[in-house]
Amino acid sequence: MLVYPIYFAAALAEIAGCFAFWAWLRLGHSALWLAPGLMSLAAFAWLLALSPADHAGRAYAAYGGIYIAASLLWLWLVEGHRPDPWDGLGAGLCLVGAGIILWAPRAG
Repeated sequence: MLVYPIYFAAALAEIAGCFAFWAWLRLGHSALWLAPGLMSLAAFAWLLALSPADHAGRAYAAYGGIYIAASLLWLWLVEGHRPDPWDGLGAGLCLVGAGIILWAPRAG
């Protein structure tokens, strides 16, 4: 199933792109961070368009669960702050919801 790598790559691109803006505005890094940030956000949009979902809104909704889990991984691996059990529970619920949205049987 290519949906997992597509959504995970999209999440990584979106988080990295948004973090570039965070680094510039909140952490005082150079505005040069914005160029790779914008490229990363463009890659995010392209990757999300590759979703196998039948409608854009459904693709975005299902992606939301992956984004939440990936954001908590970013929190841990990049920012050095380990998510707590409540973060894990919330992410797990979101992933279940994303799966339901993406793969539930649809009527005609």
